[in-house]
Amino acid sequence: MQLDLIEMVYGGNALAKVDGRPIFVTGGLPGEQVRATITQDRGRYAFAVVDEVLTPSPHRITPRCPYVRAGTCGGCQWQHIDYDQQLLYKSEIVKAQFRRIGKFDEVLVHPTIASPDPWFYRTHVTYHRSPEDELGFIAPDDRTVTPIEECPIIRPELLAMRTAITPTARRVRCMVGTDGSERVVSQSDDGSPAAADQGDDETISAAAADKVTFTIHGETFRVSAGSFFQVNLAQAARLVELVMDQVDLSGRELVLDLYSGVGLFTAFLAQGAKRVTAIELAPSAVSDARVNLARFDNIDVYEGATEALLPRVKGKFDAAVIDPPRAGMHTKAVEALIARAPRRIAYVSCDPSTLARDARLLVNAGYTLTHVQPVDMFPHTYHIECMAGFEKK
Repeated sequence: MQLDLIEMVYGGNALAKVDGRPIFVTGGLPGEQVRATITQDRGRYAFAVVDEVLTPSPHRITPRCPYVRAGTCGGCQWQHIDYDQQLLYKSEIVKAQFRRIGKFDEVLVHPTIASPDPWFYRTHVTYHRSPEDELGFIAPDDRTVTPIEECPIIRPELLAMRTAITPTARRVRCMVGTDGSERVVSQSDDGSPAAADQGDDETISAAAADKVTFTIHGETFRVSAGSFFQVNLAQAARLVELVMDQVDLSGRELVLDLYSGVGLFTAFLAQGAKRVTAIELAPSAVSDARVNLARFDNIDVYEGATEALLPRVKGKFDAAVIDPPRAGMHTKAVEALIARAPRRIAYVSCDPSTLARDARLLVNAGYTLTHVQPVDMFPHTYHIECMAGFEKK
C-alpha cells in the first residue's frame, strides 16, 4: 500500500495512519511517502516494511553498513537517518512517551547529548550462531541469524575476536576493555535472548581472561563476564557527570545507589557523600563492586533485589541514584524509595516508557520532575538513555 509517514515512534518505526488505524513502518522517515508491505496485521494496528521510497525525506542517507543496506541485520534501525536528525527524533520520542504513558502535559526534555563518535563505540556485543555455525546478528525478522564480516558500531577488537572463536553455544558474548588488551569471551545456551548480557555465561576461551577493566573519569572498574556495564564509555562518563550534578553532594549526605551494578556511580558518590548504601541483584556485579570500591570506607553494598532489600533499610536519605534494567522499578521498590524520602533523585533509564511510568508514581508522591536529559548511548539505533532529575522540598 502507499503510505504517508507522519512521525517517528519509540521502537524505531515511522507511523502512518490508514482510516485512523496505526501502521508502524520499518525503514521510513516522517514526511516521506512510501510503498510498503504489511508484515504483521494485529487488527487495531499493523506493521509494515518499506519497499520503495516515493518522496524521500531530506534527512535520509545511505546506511554505512552493507547488512543494513541489504535489510538483513536488525541491530541498527536508524542508519538511514542523518545523525543530527536521530538526536532530534530521540528528544521528541522521550517527550511523547512522557505525554502518553506518564500523562505529563509539559516536561522539560533537553536536546539529546550526541555521542562523541557515533561509530565503533560498543565495547561488548552478543553474537548469535547460525545453523551453519557462523557468528552474526539477528535479522529484522527476529529469528534469522545474519553472518557478518564487518560492523561499523562495534570496537574493531570485537570483530577480530569473532574470527578466532569456534562457537559451541547459541550465543557468544565478547567484551573488550578500555585499552583493548583485555578481552572476554563467554557463551550462553539457555534460549533467552538477553542471557548473554545478563550474567548466566560460562567462559569458553582459555586464552581469554574472565574480566576486563574500564576506566571512567580516572576510576577503574573491573567487569566480569556476567556483569553489566554501559556499552559506550564516553557516554557513560557523561552520565556520571549528569548524575553528580543532579545529586549535588556536599560531603554530609546519606545516599542510596539502587541497581548499583559494578559500582559505576557508587565510586563517584562515595567521594562526595558521607555514606552510600548500594543495592545490586546480580552476584557477579556485587563481586566486581566489592573489588572496585574496596578503597572506600563509607560504602555499604548489599546483594539482592531492590524491592526486597530497600524496605528493610532504615532511616531517611538525602539523595538517591537509580539505574534499573529496561523493565524499570518494581512498584514495591518505588514505594520503598518514597518512604526513604530522598530530597534529590537521579533516575538513569534505558527505556523512556518505563521511566515515564515511574516518573508519574514519584510525582504523585510529591516529587517535582525538574528535567529529562536524553543521552545517545546507542547511535544508529532507536534505544534512548535518559537521566531524569526529581526534587522534593
